Amino acid sequence: MKFIPLVLSAAFANALSREPPHPLPWSPPGPGDVRSPCPVLNALANHDILQHDGKDITQQDTLHAMDALHVEKGLSDILFTAALKTNPTPNATTFSLNDLNRHNIIEHDGSLSRGDFYFGDNHSFNQTLFDQARSHWTGPTIDLHTGAEARLARIKTSMATNPTFDLSGTRLRFSYAQTATYILVFGDKVSGTVNKSWIEYLFEKERLPVELGWEKRESSISTADLDNMIARVMEATREIETSQEA
Repeated sequence: MKFIPLVLSAAFANALSREPPHPLPWSPPGPGDVRSPCPVLNALANHDILQHDGKDITQQDTLHAMDALHVEKGLSDILFTAALKTNPTPNATTFSLNDLNRHNIIEHDGSLSRGDFYFGDNHSFNQTLFDQARSHWTGPTIDLHTGAEARLARIKTSMATNPTFDLSGTRLRFSYAQTATYILVFGDKVSGTVNKSWIEYLFEKERLPVELGWEKRESSISTADLDNMIARVMEATREIETSQEA
């Protein structure tokens, strides 16, 4: 994985010269490659920032991949530790992207773009479900309110149709984190906003939206940043639920 810094330097050096960004190399998964329910991790593998086959990802691999999104080491290590729990092999030191498909560890009901485990496929992109979510993104920018609305709509549909629906415990936090992460990584962590077209591109194509103008963040993303954004999504959700009860 030593080539990663060179790839990223080439991809983002244009930002310094103010020239339009050059797309990162990209190819879809091939025979034998594995992917996860997470569009961000899938995009990193499709760009060869994570290994393209999606298998046997080490802590160092994770650190290099998260650096492409300017995620700090502390948060990267937390994410790796969580992902490691999805590997069913005792005392595992690596994980593969398809390990993340294991239900109710990190993967959870009410995803923005994946069906619930109960219905048989909890890892493939589902355009119909994603269309429901993005119908709440009514302007060119997703903010905390519309992001929370989209998440809440998917949760309500899942609750109404899935007899085994469960977002208890840490699964609820992972559900909030899904919305918090795309705002934090691709948007403005101060205003809590993000370009809608970038997020649609990410989910539907599983590509980093470099071609649309996204660039690696100037400021790094810490554990505190993620905790704060999750709290803001939770608060926006409470405000929506209160207004709906009135």
